[in-house]
Amino acid sequence: MKHLGTKTIETPRLILRKFTLADAEQMYENWASDPEVAAFLTWTAHKNSEETKAILSSWIPLYQKDNFYNWAMVLKQSGEVIGNVSVVSIDEEVSEAAMGYCMGRAYWGQGIMPEALTAVMNFLFDEVGFERVSACHDHRNAKSGRVMQKVGMTYEGTLRRGGKSTSGICDKVCYAVLRGDRNN
Repeated sequence: MKHLGTKTIETPRLILRKFTLADAEQMYENWASDPEVAAFLTWTAHKNSEETKAILSSWIPLYQKDNFYNWAMVLKQSGEVIGNVSVVSIDEEVSEAAMGYCMGRAYWGQGIMPEALTAVMNFLFDEVGFERVSACHDHRNAKSGRVMQKVGMTYEGTLRRGGKSTSGICDKVCYAVLRGDRNN
């Protein structure tokens, strides 16, 4: 693998780029403050924009590392920051990137997240050299599983009571795609 860090990626509708502190208000308003968005994630909805600024302040220095991957999803048409896609963990031994993603409710059901995730996966496979990209979701969040299916991930199993989200202990549903799977 050749780690490259968070590079700007363009899709038909999005610019995927590094977060800046200027994104705090839109991040807070569009998704980070929404309990419904955070319902099945590992973090609770932010109580105020200061909490969002603190998170961004902790992420921004990490962009100096070439193995930190965390994209702000920006609508090309409006310039609005509507969500994020990130690599939440890396297993160097098996060349795996585990993904996490979330987006404001106003943008659900429009194919935006699969568009973003596909672009990030292509970057991780083609430019960085990962062999495997995976993601898991709380079993109560079937919409997240549909995103994984739409980007070509294959269901690999459910870890019964193997995860924890803000909604409590959950069954963790796991998907993955291998570099070679994309050519089949």
